Amino acid sequence: MPTAREVLLDAALSALATLPWTSVRMVDVASAAGVSRQTLHNEFGGKDGLARALVRDAVDGYLAGVERALGTAGGTADRLAATAAWTVRAVRTNVLVKALLTGCWNERLPRPGPLVAGCPDPLPGPRSADPAPPTPAELLRRAGERAVAALDGERPPHDPEALAVTCEIALRLALSYALVPAPSGAGGEPAPLVRHVVARAPDAVSGTSPTTGARSPRGSPGRSTPA
Repeated sequence: MPTAREVLLDAALSALATLPWTSVRMVDVASAAGVSRQTLHNEFGGKDGLARALVRDAVDGYLAGVERALGTAGGTADRLAATAAWTVRAVRTNVLVKALLTGCWNERLPRPGPLVAGCPDPLPGPRSADPAPPTPAELLRRAGERAVAALDGERPPHDPEALAVTCEIALRLALSYALVPAPSGAGGEPAPLVRHVVARAPDAVSGTSPTTGARSPRGSPGRSTPA
């Protein structure tokens, strides 16, 4: 059974689908969630606290989805393809994830600023740990680190630096699909292209070039990897 906090976050996110954040009222969020306004204030302290919690929840939800995708069966290409597909889905369905990964915030969205020094955070405990949203580069880095950590133990062994490059390429391809959909008839998902790229990034898989059998320079994604 979802907690009051989870229900309130869902209600606030649903309100964002039809209203700008400036028009979202705490009393309406509480009513939609079926709880009292006092419960809402106890959980988040105020509207800015709710905004920070919404953004933090979007970050945590996106990264949890990355970890789930990386846990799917298959090799490096399949798992990165699943991660790319999740990234596209998250950007298309969650306006906060889209803003976090692109930096495209507007007046319709809550974008909490850092806490003012000397002012108490109304959110108690660990929920007040992050004072401001991560930048797109920071969030992409966190996703890439999870991908490298999940894939680094595979066999054949990976070149760690080349694997990091391949993971970043897969994530950036996913963002390009989310923001600029493929032409009609070309397929709307990034998975085939991600598999294509990973298959041509031999350093990330085995550290050798399929043409020469020699190890490519460390940190290079492989000679045949598209730029």
